[in-house]
Amino acid sequence: MHAAKKTLSYSLMHMTVAIGVAFALTRDWRAALAIGLIEPIFQTLAFAVHERVWERIGRRTDAARSATA
Repeated sequence: MHAAKKTLSYSLMHMTVAIGVAFALTRDWRAALAIGLIEPIFQTLAFAVHERVWERIGRRTDAARSATA
């Protein structure tokens, strides 16, 4: 549950930043919303995958240390 909350808060923060940057560059709210909503969705999915990969790496590292100890 912690990972889901972390991912959601990251997503909301990322959308806010992406919309702000897109608006600063385009001065067009429609373009800013389109860019700012689409990009963070994919970035959030990538973040979730990234977190899972690092969790697996951590578990493997812990298991390898336990086996050699």
